[in-house]
Amino acid sequence: MAPPQGQMRPGRQLAVLGFIFVVLYLLVFFSGGASGGWKDRLEPRLGLDLVGGTRLTLEATNTVDGKPPTAANLEEARQIIENRVNAFGVAEAEVVTEGNRNIVISLPGQNRDLTDVGEAAELRFRKVLKATDGSGAAAAPAPTASATPAPSGSATPAPSGSATPKPSGSAPKATASPSAGGQGGMAPTPSASAAAPTPSATPSAASPSPSASAEPVPQSVEQQRKAIEQKVGAAAWAAASGLQAPADLTADPSLATKLKPFGTLSPQEVAVLPVGMQFNVPTITCAQLDDRPAASIKDENQQAVACESGAKYLLDKAKVLGTDVKNASAQLDQTSSWVVSLNFTGKGQEKWTALTREAFTNEGQACDQTALGQDGKCRVAVVLDNEIVSSPEIQGVLTGDSQITGSFDNKSANALASQLRYGALPVTFEPQEQQNVTATLGDSHLKAGLLAAGIGMLLVIIYSFFYYRLLGSVIFLSLVLSALLVFGALVVLGRSIGFTLTLAGIAGMIVSLGVAADSFVIYFERLKDEIREGRSPRSAVPRAWVRARRTIISANAITLMSAVVLYIVSVGAVKGFAFALGLATILDLVVVFLFRHPIMTMFARTRAFLSPRVSGLGRALPARSAEAGTGRNPRVKEA
Repeated sequence: MAPPQGQMRPGRQLAVLGFIFVVLYLLVFFSGGASGGWKDRLEPRLGLDLVGGTRLTLEATNTVDGKPPTAANLEEARQIIENRVNAFGVAEAEVVTEGNRNIVISLPGQNRDLTDVGEAAELRFRKVLKATDGSGAAAAPAPTASATPAPSGSATPAPSGSATPKPSGSAPKATASPSAGGQGGMAPTPSASAAAPTPSATPSAASPSPSASAEPVPQSVEQQRKAIEQKVGAAAWAAASGLQAPADLTADPSLATKLKPFGTLSPQEVAVLPVGMQFNVPTITCAQLDDRPAASIKDENQQAVACESGAKYLLDKAKVLGTDVKNASAQLDQTSSWVVSLNFTGKGQEKWTALTREAFTNEGQACDQTALGQDGKCRVAVVLDNEIVSSPEIQGVLTGDSQITGSFDNKSANALASQLRYGALPVTFEPQEQQNVTATLGDSHLKAGLLAAGIGMLLVIIYSFFYYRLLGSVIFLSLVLSALLVFGALVVLGRSIGFTLTLAGIAGMIVSLGVAADSFVIYFERLKDEIREGRSPRSAVPRAWVRARRTIISANAITLMSAVVLYIVSVGAVKGFAFALGLATILDLVVVFLFRHPIMTMFARTRAFLSPRVSGLGRALPARSAEAGTGRNPRVKEA
């Protein structure tokens, strides 16, 4: 075998390794998100099984039409579920998709019942009865989008998007113009501003009273309301209960003082207040209403309050549900404007026609002057959970397919169509696993995991010193450097990509110790073989490295590929195990190339390395000496 070309310079590799350490720990101490003392900066992000909390895995079943869920379905569901989880008021909640069917919800540090968050999104069509701006004054009608009967031969639906439409300065409005066939058309309305109606302290004659529902109130809700009454004070509660219309606080400063405590209520507390109080009390903000749990306006047989563009709407009972929508798509109409096409199921079309007739003629629960659109017609709000995604003005009785038109672009039209379609064809979920871990149990898990990792490393080190002696110090230093690299990487990845260390991740790192030990054995045994063949330790080290390197890379590559495959196909804790195993394997390769081989080259130049008792090379060195003493030439000449 020819000697290796070139001279090994171990200082260069060690300098590169030192540079990596400096950069990594500069990121640990000074990267974004680092705060507090140095101890806080050295804390990795821990999973809920180490700090306590709740994890729920939801598996998506087929959509209601029997088709498997798509990636777009899962992303839409994830966004809605994330909004529901955030309504709990928790910090650092994590909602992620895993695979092509699973959504995993993690609430570190909190134990909660999450069984309701996986319910299908609630899409409701409700007539707008009243409107008020954030100050309690009547809301001015804004330019909105319009709905028309869908013409035949309409454009091909565009791909659906997932962003929430936020038309600047106006909310969508649906306007319908009656056609000869009796259908209403919704034509685009110029975006001209209209004067605001004069605020009124009393409701109009045609306006329904937004008082609490006459339905019996569950005892638990009544108890919550009594607790809120004590929190805001009797005077504030009495003033809010007596309001029959939104009050303008600028006109009555004393009322503003009385109602001020309602602005301090949490969204969960606001959710149990009577509907009339939610609407009439001006200090209850849209931020509080938007963050209510989704179930607070779930009942389609009750009136509700929701917000759009900072304005409060008092909404009628839901006459059309999301399951009544057959399809919704974004299209380009004949004027090259983006519209959202709606078509309903058989019974759904009957409900939609009845709702548009009621809104167009202002029958039933009449809408107030404050709720009218720009053209003086009532509006219908499309409500997804707590959010009003559109409130079109109804300009006619719609007896067929409809179109919502307005100031849409490709993105906003697709987003609205996506929300309507998702409400009509929701993905249903089945809870697969809910894990509740207390903080005490999580702390016990962390201590047990660290203890197991420490014991594993200690056993490897004891064995290495017993079997390899001086070479055992190389193993010890390599494992310490690998551990420091892994720890720093965990801290940085936790801040940058949100990676959390779990008990399964610790297990993956313990397994990686075995992979690292295998690479030592391969290298050192190859070194012994080279010396037995008659080479000096100094020349045997580079030759052993060349012959062992390919085997070490192949073994680590197989482990890394296994980790990647496991990460792709697994969910939950197994994914954390795979990620930690892959990370530790990559960093072990870094240490092998930048530390183990250079340090062995330096050791080969020392006297201790030539001693069989000290070096750990065992009988390899005596065999060579005996061979030299008999006058036998080595089979391969010394380099």
